[in-house]
Amino acid sequence: MIVLSFDTATDVATSALLVHGQVHGERSSLARTLLEDVDELLRSAQLEPGSLDALVVGTGPGSFTSTRIGLAAARGLALALDLPAAGVSTLDALASAAAGAHPVIDARRREVFVPGPRALAPDDLELEPGMLCIGSGAVRYRETLERSGAIVPPDDDALHVPHARLHAALVRDFGRADDLLPVYVRAPDAHARSAA
Repeated sequence: MIVLSFDTATDVATSALLVHGQVHGERSSLARTLLEDVDELLRSAQLEPGSLDALVVGTGPGSFTSTRIGLAAARGLALALDLPAAGVSTLDALASAAAGAHPVIDARRREVFVPGPRALAPDDLELEPGMLCIGSGAVRYRETLERSGAIVPPDDDALHVPHARLHAALVRDFGRADDLLPVYVRAPDAHARSAA
């Protein structure tokens, strides 16, 4: 089975091509270059888009716009190529990177996304001493988390990135891409203007 997996919810968009469960290629970039990354993965593997058997996409939480980019790309590719798809929480994928890891994603507005999923101020997190905190929120609020007794790996540690290969490893069933829903946690910053 050839599976394309990607997550665009955080500042680092990741994509991976898996062939029979083994990672054949990976890329990290920005959400806006996702389709270029997908094209490069397929070219490097000497595969055509029609060779894909399924898609896996990160559903957030994270940036509203970036999460929507990933889901729209998954829906478009699934429709064009008649592929089944699966969605995986970005928090779940990140947590699967290391045993006992607590994922903490930067949610902007001086908050972080954590399992639940929920958005909290970093000072409001209840952490056990020695808890391993990983993700963009752990990097941004390192001092606060370490003051609470948490362990945060160095900023450039790969544990902080929700690698797409982790998403693919968590999938048990595939379905329709149209059924995939984003995990936003809170209302968007943008508001529709009312007619005057």
